[in-house]
Amino acid sequence: MTELLNTLYIQTPGTSLHLDGDTIRVYHPDQTGRHLIPLVRLDHLVLFGGVNITDDLILRCADDRRSVTWLTGMGRFRARTNGPTSGNPLLRQAQHRAADTPDHRLAIATAMIAGKIHNSRQNLLRAARDTSGHRQTALRASAELLAQRLDLLRTADTIDTVLGVEGIAARDYFTAAPYLVTDKTLHDGGRHKRPPTDPLNCLLSFLYGMLRVAVHGALEHVGLDPYIGYLHGVRPGKPALALDLMEEFRPLLADRLAFTMLNRKELTADDFEKLPTGAYRLTETGRKTVLTAWQTSRRRPWPHAHLTTDVEAAVLPLIQARLLARHLRGDLDTYRPWTVN
Repeated sequence: MTELLNTLYIQTPGTSLHLDGDTIRVYHPDQTGRHLIPLVRLDHLVLFGGVNITDDLILRCADDRRSVTWLTGMGRFRARTNGPTSGNPLLRQAQHRAADTPDHRLAIATAMIAGKIHNSRQNLLRAARDTSGHRQTALRASAELLAQRLDLLRTADTIDTVLGVEGIAARDYFTAAPYLVTDKTLHDGGRHKRPPTDPLNCLLSFLYGMLRVAVHGALEHVGLDPYIGYLHGVRPGKPALALDLMEEFRPLLADRLAFTMLNRKELTADDFEKLPTGAYRLTETGRKTVLTAWQTSRRRPWPHAHLTTDVEAAVLPLIQARLLARHLRGDLDTYRPWTVN
């Protein structure tokens, strides 16, 4: 059990959460004592695989508009409740109209992927500045490839083309992973999602799960529909806009944290376990270490190229959701992704 920044993370399998007046009672058969947490302290509950929550607590959270998110033990998103839908219906109408207008949809999707590629390139250039020799040469070469992929976006005329450029750029970026993580036993090269086949990919998937929770919440807070997106296809149960907006944040808010934790040995091979299927997952101790590091990283200020000021990481998804809303309402000519110089 970890409580950080008004978010309660429950990760130990066999734990159950119960409503007890205006508090949450946390119960585990192997733990003694009475653990009560006042509801007023919490905005979000994040539950990992094997954790149970009673119906009356779910309904109380819904009444209070307190979100409850379920993740797998590996950090993959499963479900979320947030109470009645709120927000400005005129904004959602504008969001839907943009999704149904090919040129408008293309412009927003292209901007988001441009932000992702730009920030990925900044990761590589920063790492190159901190090293020398062959490793520096390889990182700079990969950064140059990403610059070329950015140029390809200028002439992209369909969503499929944008997705193709994003896929090529992601391949180029993760090809540089051996130069970004110094311990070669922690990764086998490339990006492997389902399942994650090494500790690095396991950690990335877990952090992306955390990021998705944050972005989804920011969109709902602003009044946007997380399920109507521009880059990712609209399908039942798929929060397409949350997946869209995540793209520009992945390199700096998730990837860089993963590389830093592994290079500083804040996580070691002992914090991961290999399953019979060949997939890797974090141990309970490893998850706790990552959750603490994630919440610490959310307090870090980052430069914002378009706002010309520093913004805490925890606030960035909310700011970008608001910029997107302003664009959809017609207050901004274009959507401007978050980028750093």
